[in-house]
Amino acid sequence: MHHVYNGMAATELCGVAWHKSRHSNSQGACVEFAKLPGGEVAVRNSRDPDGPALVYTRAEIEAMLLGVKDGEFDHLIAGP
Repeated sequence: MHHVYNGMAATELCGVAWHKSRHSNSQGACVEFAKLPGGEVAVRNSRDPDGPALVYTRAEIEAMLLGVKDGEFDHLIAGP
């Protein structure tokens, strides 16, 4: 079994389907997510698909998504 850890090369995650938001800009500058066979979720920068991928547990992704839905991160995109 291949050990998955944060900071691994996205190219090592063979056979996964990467998805990006339909809200991504036309230059493709966004993050992409892939569900891994063990239930974890990998995240990579779409501008560097061969670069590093971060791997999170399902619970970590769920907590992040709930925070996004609740507006906890809105301050990151608000104007100055």
